[in-house]
Amino acid sequence: MGETKVYTVGFEGDEITTTVTSSGEAVEGWIDEIYSVHRRRLHKLVIGLDVEWRPLFGPGYSRTALLQLCVGRRCLIFQLLYADYIPNALAVFLDDTDFRFVGVGVRDDAVRLSNDYGLNVASTVDLGELAAEEMGRPDLRHAGLKAVASAVMDVSVDKPQWVRTGPWDDYYLSGEQVQYACTDAFVSFEVGRMLLSEN
Repeated sequence: MGETKVYTVGFEGDEITTTVTSSGEAVEGWIDEIYSVHRRRLHKLVIGLDVEWRPLFGPGYSRTALLQLCVGRRCLIFQLLYADYIPNALAVFLDDTDFRFVGVGVRDDAVRLSNDYGLNVASTVDLGELAAEEMGRPDLRHAGLKAVASAVMDVSVDKPQWVRTGPWDDYYLSGEQVQYACTDAFVSFEVGRMLLSEN
């Protein structure tokens, strides 16, 4: 049986309800809530997506530890490494061609999810490429989330190195890790929403 904790994470005046869980059942509940709250715009839903894994400072491979999803002020941090099971509802959600999963480097994240867990992300939109196109700023094409968020939202995203390169495979995540993981997915969602609504 997986464990679930719910946090309120603050970012630039927004409060994001963040579910951190290793429970397949909690993931199903989160997805049901998204379907229910956003049922009128499911045909064009934008979802922030990010993944984390323990960085290696030598050869080897580190499996994806976390999947972060964010829609509006609701964020899910799913501890894949410790999941009691990976629900079919998640596979269906990720594979929905009506949804647009947005992030910086999101295609690489999708490849990881496929290789590590057999999860297919049907429709990805890279925010660096999108911002470069929409804003006429080719320098953003290969920029990180911090630079993209600064250009699109005019906000500063704090990405401390010690958190970024920390132990994402820990069972108990620190408050700083939850803040970081949630912020990445939330900011990806916000940037995607702003850029895609202009199309």
